[in-house]
Amino acid sequence: MKILGLLRHAKSEWDDMAKRDFDRGLNDRGRRGAALIGNHIRTHGIRWNRIVASPAVRVKETLASGLPEVTPIYDDRLYLASPDTIIEAAQTHAGTESGETDTILISGHNPGLHELVLDLVSPSYENDLFREAMLKFPTATYAVLECNVDSWTDLKNHCAKLVHFARPRDLDPDLGPEF
Repeated sequence: MKILGLLRHAKSEWDDMAKRDFDRGLNDRGRRGAALIGNHIRTHGIRWNRIVASPAVRVKETLASGLPEVTPIYDDRLYLASPDTIIEAAQTHAGTESGETDTILISGHNPGLHELVLDLVSPSYENDLFREAMLKFPTATYAVLECNVDSWTDLKNHCAKLVHFARPRDLDPDLGPEF
């Protein structure tokens, strides 16, 4: 079994419309959400052997605010990546089959992360967490999937079960949707 974690970047700034999408950082709410979800990830109990992330500024700032002690591997392919590209990045950074890591955390963007959850979870494992994730994968969301594979090369649709799903608003109601 392999464990795949997914972390969407926290809420980004939109103040400077002249700034390239790739260069947008976090706003104050995003930094609070990143710190909160980072603390949750540290205390959740999974030791992430590899953290692979998009090099976009908002992802880098999410990791710096939430998990400052980690040294992620930045992979250009993860910027606005599709589910297939996210899987390829995980497979690339998993190590050799004889020395594969069992846990990988991917940090990136929607819609790819959200679609990946929907693709990987087996219909036989659709649970309340999955039904919640189906609705939306908001900023700074952290999800954990147990993948019923022996090697990351076997990662494919319907091989996983969503076992953890946390959003900043689940940890602090003040970080819920703004109306």
